[in-house]
Amino acid sequence: MSNEEALQFIKRNPVGVAGVAVALALGGWMYFRGDAGTVLEEELSRHQAEALRLGNTVKFSAQLNEQLVALQSANKEIDARVVRAGQVGANTQFFYQLESETGVKLKDLRPGPVPAPAKGAKSPFIPVPFALSAEGSYAQLLDLLRRLESGPRYARIVSASFSGSLANRNSPLTLSLSVELLGLP
Repeated sequence: MSNEEALQFIKRNPVGVAGVAVALALGGWMYFRGDAGTVLEEELSRHQAEALRLGNTVKFSAQLNEQLVALQSANKEIDARVVRAGQVGANTQFFYQLESETGVKLKDLRPGPVPAPAKGAKSPFIPVPFALSAEGSYAQLLDLLRRLESGPRYARIVSASFSGSLANRNSPLTLSLSVELLGLP
């Protein structure tokens, strides 16, 4: 078919030729833009996830100042109750104060070796060990234990040994403890 014949065909069938041209154009557009729907869906899901994250951030940040104040006061309380590992005199004074408050007699009080902080540890705290032996009545020794557990320092009783004399029931009882105080290096 020559150019003249093709031009004559287009002039005789303008609607059909225009329809075929539009159909071909739409078919090509759909072929090349067919993956745009999945790309747009992925982008929409990313934007929805980001919007949800931002919404949660706004929702949870409403009490942020109150939570910060609560954390700061909790840190101050912890700081007041923690011992310093290098201050052996102040740390042993804690046990002598318990002795005077409870009426027991400390027969032996020895600080233990302070372990080095573990590498990569997330906590800055270390245990400060003490070994002690106290003598007194049953009520006094229980009072000593209660004051250790709920006193001004964070203490953990690692081991305890309670002994008394079977021959003389009125003799004082002996309590041997291995205690760790929560401390900072």
